[in-house]
Amino acid sequence: MDASAERKLWMYEKMIEIRQYEETMAGVYLEGKLPPAIQKGLAFDIGGGPVPGEMHLAAGQEPVAVGVCAHLRAEDSVVGTHRPHHFAIAKGVPLKPMTAEMFGKDTGLSRGKGGHMHLFDPAHKFSCSGIIGASLPPACGAALAAKKRGKDWVAVAFFGEGASNQGSFHESLNLASLWRLPVLFVCEDNKYAISVEKSESTAVAWNADRASAYGMPGVLVGQNDALEVYEAAGAAIARARRGEGPTLLEVRTDRYLGHFQGDPETYRPAGEVAELRKNDPIPRLGAHLRKLKLLDDAADTALRARVSARITEAYEYGRTSPYPKPEDALLHVFH
Repeated sequence: MDASAERKLWMYEKMIEIRQYEETMAGVYLEGKLPPAIQKGLAFDIGGGPVPGEMHLAAGQEPVAVGVCAHLRAEDSVVGTHRPHHFAIAKGVPLKPMTAEMFGKDTGLSRGKGGHMHLFDPAHKFSCSGIIGASLPPACGAALAAKKRGKDWVAVAFFGEGASNQGSFHESLNLASLWRLPVLFVCEDNKYAISVEKSESTAVAWNADRASAYGMPGVLVGQNDALEVYEAAGAAIARARRGEGPTLLEVRTDRYLGHFQGDPETYRPAGEVAELRKNDPIPRLGAHLRKLKLLDDAADTALRARVSARITEAYEYGRTSPYPKPEDALLHVFH
């Protein structure tokens, strides 16, 4: 399934948006956490600065999000991981309330109560969770709801290769296949489950091979390439819409930053990230677009300026929005 010129340009712009968003957050997140904290005898003040708590960024993994979400409709559901921003952006979650949520502001998606690992946007049918492997069961639920309502909607569960060793992975694949649910399981294989290399935790070389045990197709995309992901995801999503059941798609992708911001990354071989960046998927897609004469220097500059303006506006919105009132902590909770 070849992408149209419009889809290719959309993927390129979204990948740039995701990368700029993540790189901006990498800087913002460290505010108030480094040099002054170190001088007080603290190595890293995780509660300091305007964005407290942990932060997991997805720079390098953009092809997985855009290649899949390029096929989705507004009615389709996406359930992401603890590293969720690229999925949210590709699914259309607005940058302003998403950013405000990470700043803990009242204008955030959950009025500042969820933070970056718990982004919920019912209007765009997007959610995520900080629990490993927690994306698969809710995606099955959304797919079951679509099937019972007679809709051709699909659900997508994104998860990391480490989650494939959780019980929720095996239970969800079994159930989805048994009930022929319209769900796509997408494994982001970035080689590391936190700091543990895949070869030290997983008995099979590729998780896509596990699909046969559950009676569904297993597809491996071995390159961190948006167009290859688009082609594989398109076939799987079309299959789900036809009522033919689930697919397990595994994408070999690259994580350029640490598991979390502040991660010393001592588990990585020296020079690994520099080698990975030589195969950056954004310039590769850009070169493809230039070869097709869909992009030139002027258009690329204008595109990047549009993206930068959106991101600057979103971060300014997050910084300047008001915090919730203390008494708002009692809202939206069970009594």
